[in-house]
Amino acid sequence: MLRRDFLQGAVALALKRDRLDAAIAMVGKATSDGRVSAASLHVQQGSYELSRAFGRAPGAATPFLLASITKPMTATAVMILHDRNALSLADPVRRFIPEFSGGGRDSITIKHLLTHTSGLPDMLPENEALRRAHAPLAEFVAGACKTPLLFKPGTQVKYQSMGLLLAAEIVERITGTRLRDFLHKEVFDPLRMAQTSLGLGGRAIASTALCQVSGNDDWNWNSPYWRNLGAPWGGAHASAADVAKFCRAFLRPASSILKPATAAAMVKNQTEGLNQPWGLGWKVQPGGFGKACSAETFGHDGSTGTLAWADLARDLTFVLLTTRPAAEDREHLLRAVSDLVSES
Repeated sequence: MLRRDFLQGAVALALKRDRLDAAIAMVGKATSDGRVSAASLHVQQGSYELSRAFGRAPGAATPFLLASITKPMTATAVMILHDRNALSLADPVRRFIPEFSGGGRDSITIKHLLTHTSGLPDMLPENEALRRAHAPLAEFVAGACKTPLLFKPGTQVKYQSMGLLLAAEIVERITGTRLRDFLHKEVFDPLRMAQTSLGLGGRAIASTALCQVSGNDDWNWNSPYWRNLGAPWGGAHASAADVAKFCRAFLRPASSILKPATAAAMVKNQTEGLNQPWGLGWKVQPGGFGKACSAETFGHDGSTGTLAWADLARDLTFVLLTTRPAAEDREHLLRAVSDLVSES
């Protein structure tokens, strides 16, 4: 572990530079041998920053499809409205989405949506059919409003993309603005995340890193439909450096787009006594990121092959974006590189 009084430019990571070099070499090997088409690594501690692009990524500013790293971005939009007294975490979802009622739904609160405790499923039973039909988000919302709950709200943590979908719907109904536009104005622009957008943001798919998916389905991760849908649970694009800026807004909340107390609450355990610890949109699971991370680490990963975390105790931020699905390479690359950087 590095002491903060060593954080002076390149000297910052000199004590364990071998770990960083090994991490860089590991990503480089994965791209040079063809296992991973493209990758981008960003590490920051204090004033020290390292950004590297690998494989087919033309540069460090290349945007990747983030998948579920989008979720804390959506949660941040909700909490901005919380700071403005437009909503309370204790508000029932049906206050803003009246059709979300009955079948145990009346007791579901906004906090349940952000902490994965609502009882909603991760994906709808008709998820694939909706994607094949190029359904708009409104049809996903309609499905989430009638799908049966999996458990009594507030009794357990179970990962659920549909909870974040409804959280996004609440933002849109309160503001009368599309979530992608709200995030651009209230989060991405203030944090100078110039390469970040929910959906394609007007860019061509060819200017992004293409996911390694098989087949030519017109609804897969590389399709115009999916890339521009702006799914609030997984449709954001960003460079690794931009994701780091987002993470560091919670390391240094005094300069954030949120009130300091709100930013701090989002990265603290909000599910005490349940089966898993979760913050508000953020994962806060000790040991769930790099093996040498402190207990004050928060972050998120994504199914497209992405991982980001920030260690509050060490002022250390890690972002690795790849094009290989996490299910195929989570332990061999994402977790292994994360472990090396956590030991820096």
